[in-house]
This record gives sequence, C-alpha cells and structure tokens, in this order.
Amino acid sequence: MVLVRCAECGMVFAVVAGREFTEGEFYETTGSNFYASEDKMAGDYSPVRYRREIDLLRKFCPRGRVLDVGCSTGGFLFYLRERFGSQYEVMGTDVASGALEIAESKGIPVLREDFLSLSRGGYYDAISFWAVLEHVAAPGQFLRQARALLRPGGHCFTLVPNIRSLAVRVLGRKYRYILPQHLNYFSSGTLRRLIADSGFQVIYSTTTHFNPLVILQDFRSKTGLVLDEERAALLVKTNSLKTNPLLAPIRVGYAMAEKVLGGFGLADNVVLVGRKAS
Repeated sequence: MVLVRCAECGMVFAVVAGREFTEGEFYETTGSNFYASEDKMAGDYSPVRYRREIDLLRKFCPRGRVLDVGCSTGGFLFYLRERFGSQYEVMGTDVASGALEIAESKGIPVLREDFLSLSRGGYYDAISFWAVLEHVAAPGQFLRQARALLRPGGHCFTLVPNIRSLAVRVLGRKYRYILPQHLNYFSSGTLRRLIADSGFQVIYSTTTHFNPLVILQDFRSKTGLVLDEERAALLVKTNSLKTNPLLAPIRVGYAMAEKVLGGFGLADNVVLVGRKAS
C-alpha cells in the first residue's frame, strides 16, 4: 500500500488501490462477516456509541428527514429515532447488503439503491457521512450528490479519521486506520476544501475523539496490522469504560485531554458540517 500527498492541495490518498475497495466489493465479500460479529454489534448498539454524532446533528438539524450514508448496521439511526423519534424521518443506505439486513431487523428503513443514482432532489434536511468518505474513490462526487439531495438550507455532516492527529504523529504507519480499505486520508484543511468545492458553506469544524488505548495497543503491535475483530473488541471495551460510574474522575481528565487536543487539531477525527445555500 502506497500513500502519496498531492503537492498542490495537500490531500493524502492511496495511489494504487484494489478493485474490491474502489468498487465496494470488499464490503460484500471479505468484510461482510464482520458486520454481524458479536463485538461489532455490541459496539454499534452501545448507547454511548453515537452520542456525539447525535448531539451534533441536533445542534444544526433539530427535526426533519435524515439520510445516513454508509449506515452499516443502523446504530446511529436506531438511537436517533429512539431518543427523538417524533422529530425525525430516518433512512439508511450502504453498499453492504448484510449490514442493511441487520439494520432492517432493528426497524431501520433502508435504501438498497446506489447512493450516486438517487434522484430525490431537495428531499432531505440532513445527510450524514460518519466515517465513510475515507472509503470511497471519489469523495467529491458523493458530496456533490449529497448537495443535490438536500433541500435549500439543509446540512451535510462528515466525520473522517484525522491524518494529522496525535495518534498518527506518534504511531506513523503503525496507526490502525491506515488500511487498504481507506483510500483517502484527510486533514481539517483538505476536508474543508473538498466540502467547499462541492458547493457547501462550511459552518462548523473541529477535531474530536481521543483513545489512548489505541495508541498503546498500536505502539505495542509488531506488525502494525490490527484485525477488524480486535478493533471491534477495543470499541466494546472503550464503550464500557465510558459508562462505568467508578471511572467518572478518569473521564473528567480524559474529556480535558480531548478538548485540548481538539483545540490544536490533534484529536482522532475531523468533523465538519456543510450547509447548502437557501
């Protein structure tokens, strides 16, 4: 796997990627069993898993039609509807049919059409890409399609791993999210430029999330390769730590560390919100 940086815009991307990743076949074949694994489901359906994403959506879109692109097994939409069901009409879409079957079993309505072929122009109030744009070969095309599907004044929510995070600076190529299925590696600047070039006004930008357990585990790794199963197990462990009442003092320190890292653009993920002009 070879990563390159564009000398003009600074974007980092995989220069050679297998067809199974660029065309999405990986998510129907090699990666399909992962979605239904016990730890993956426990992570996706932990009450704290999408708490920040839901809070962010609520800040800019307190009600309306929401399309979650790359919804996986539907955890985000499940908890959005559970907490604020009367205020949202939700819909999910994904290239992984197995994940969509799980989402449907949880009562989440899904679209099985190709996202880039959807024609409901001006229909949605919010479209979310939670950890999705790093997986697609043409992220700008996805953002332009999102703009077409949003009503005037609608919002596009994006979250991607931060290539300039503290974790990447410490771990280098050992960082677990440098993966064959990750085709793009964004910084705040490159994601902001892409969203603006896609016709959105960027109205919110930050970096968020910090998991010191990831740095510790990846630093100890001899190969730099962390299996999907290991990542899912760590997510379950992290979610349990977030809900353990005995660890409240530690969580205060953790929140302060994350706030400081976010202020310097060094937290694990880049989060941007774009608004379509009215």
